[in-house]
Amino acid sequence: MSTIDPAGPHARSVATMWWVMLGGSAVLAGLVFVLLALAFRRRDRGRGGERTASGRLWIGGLGLAMPVVVLLALVGYALTVGIGTLPTPDPRAVEVRVNARQYAWDMVHPGGIRTQNVLHIPAGRPADLVITSSDVIHSFWIPRLAGKMDAIPGHTNRLRIVADTPGTYRGECAEYCGVGHKDHNFTVVAHDAAGWTAFTEGAR
Repeated sequence: MSTIDPAGPHARSVATMWWVMLGGSAVLAGLVFVLLALAFRRRDRGRGGERTASGRLWIGGLGLAMPVVVLLALVGYALTVGIGTLPTPDPRAVEVRVNARQYAWDMVHPGGIRTQNVLHIPAGRPADLVITSSDVIHSFWIPRLAGKMDAIPGHTNRLRIVADTPGTYRGECAEYCGVGHKDHNFTVVAHDAAGWTAFTEGAR
């Protein structure tokens, strides 16, 4: 369930953004501690015209300008990552319809194959999930494969996921949806080519 242990390209972009945000936060925190130390040092030395001008430089130039620059850079980077993860047409993609309800996930795979709380996808290929809800707002989240996507009654959202390798991944509802929310989870099974063929043909 770790977002910093990605197993797909979209999850990797989220993890990279997390590390970049952490680095930017560390820079800002370090600057605050430096300014705080300088403030105490200046108070110990007393006040003077030269030191006041220097203080204005530190507080105005670095105390205000640098955080603005760092924050703008972080926001710009986050927007770029978000736009870059929007799905584009891909003939290799398989479409799975996902319906959330209290407290289960209903999946309809290619060929009309239905499962509950188990999502099957081919590894190494995009899977486009068409997500909705039949009661309240839920949130579809597979931390190692992609970011969160809301499941909203009367509305569909699309989320593309890709699993790098075959395996099993955990997912859960990330939006409080009632007393059974803590058990509103599901499993993702990423098949190799042979396994995907066996699933799509054998389940019919």
